[in-house]
Amino acid sequence: MNSGTLSRRVAQMSIEKIQTLERAIKILDCYTIDQYELGVREVARMTGLSSSVCGRLMGALKGLGILVQNASTKGYSIGPKPLRWAEIYSANLDIRNVAFSVINELLLQTQETISLYILDDDERLCVERMESAQNVRIVARIGRRLPLYAGSAGKVLLAYLPTHRQEEIIRKTEFKPYTESTIIEADKLRKELKLIRAQGYAFSNGEWVADAAGIAAPIFDHKGDIIAALTVSGPSNRFSPETIRKHVGSIIRSAERISRDMGYIGNAYAQIQKYPR
Repeated sequence: MNSGTLSRRVAQMSIEKIQTLERAIKILDCYTIDQYELGVREVARMTGLSSSVCGRLMGALKGLGILVQNASTKGYSIGPKPLRWAEIYSANLDIRNVAFSVINELLLQTQETISLYILDDDERLCVERMESAQNVRIVARIGRRLPLYAGSAGKVLLAYLPTHRQEEIIRKTEFKPYTESTIIEADKLRKELKLIRAQGYAFSNGEWVADAAGIAAPIFDHKGDIIAALTVSGPSNRFSPETIRKHVGSIIRSAERISRDMGYIGNAYAQIQKYPR
């Protein structure tokens, strides 16, 4: 065998290995929270691969601990090894680092101040912000703590908490009117939180700073829990109905990107269809 023939065979083997890896990943991508157990024929139909190829690869993935097989149904589901990988990935995630480039893109797109808030006990804490370059702008100081009932970010964080935790916070909240628009009634706040859950984002206008508007979207982790709120804020006079519509689409797309990078695989963002995606 001459060197040219050997080189071609090595190259062909490399191509075949890459193709096998791509097919295996294509199979694994079929699994979702709703479709956690799949048979060989189902996967073949979803991937466009033959049943024999899927059966062989799924058997190999089972042997590696990546898939497990149900002895009764013969269906396959995700095994323990990816869970260990997920733990390594999530342990090294920092919401600020993950979100930084997305926040910068959103700032350039909206030309308004972008802030990232996390839940800290019963308050929200600003952990990252990029200020608008416009002369009149909203300044959100990093490290500042604010209540959850006033402003779009706080309301989003509160809206997506488990009901018992949400109620616990509402019951012990001492409502203070920061402006004439601040929500200071528990029942009115509960109604607002239901609306936020239904539409997938929060809007505020002059709730904690007069003449300031904000739009916030939730960010979720790999467990589906809310971990942060992403906001765009600016003077109310720059938030026309058309501008609000555009900003809602932008911030939802951005929050979803961050959530996916944090390992979120749910469908909370799928309900939001009427804004530019």
